Amino acid sequence: MSKTALLIIDMFNDFDFVGGDDLFRHTEPIVDPILKLKRHFKANDWPVIYCNDNFGQWKDSTEDIIRHVESSKGSSIAKRIAPEDKEYFIIKPRHSTFYGTQLDILLRQLEVTSLVLTGVASDICILFSANDGYMREYELHVPRDCVAAETDKRNDSALTVIHEALGISTDDADTYIKDTQV
Repeated sequence: MSKTALLIIDMFNDFDFVGGDDLFRHTEPIVDPILKLKRHFKANDWPVIYCNDNFGQWKDSTEDIIRHVESSKGSSIAKRIAPEDKEYFIIKPRHSTFYGTQLDILLRQLEVTSLVLTGVASDICILFSANDGYMREYELHVPRDCVAAETDKRNDSALTVIHEALGISTDDADTYIKDTQV
């Protein structure tokens, strides 16, 4: 079996933008399935990598990003899904987790060949990251109960593109866990 990493994308979010209330409402239900996947990855000693927007703050650190969210609407989600020791945190400047980041280098050093993408927003950052991962020939999975967008329609459309155009599995987290029991 290939070495797999879990990517948790943009879950440190202040939801302070047009459509933020809708995205927040759709993000809350994906936290538990993501945490279930995270426990599965930790139990198998597979890498967990957080990839998060930098909020346009080019001098911010991981701690600054987490602190920024602590005083926002997204604090309840951030507290539940906070990184633990030995987990990675990559700050990204744009939509894709690969664009302008050291993610691909880290994955190669960890000898990762398969990725599970989770987080928000499925129709932007997840979709663009899935496409960039596909172009880099990673085996990809996007559990449908671990991603969200501002609307169900946008989420469903993104998952359709991810599955049909890129051939990426969009089975739910439980199916992924069952299929990867070692």
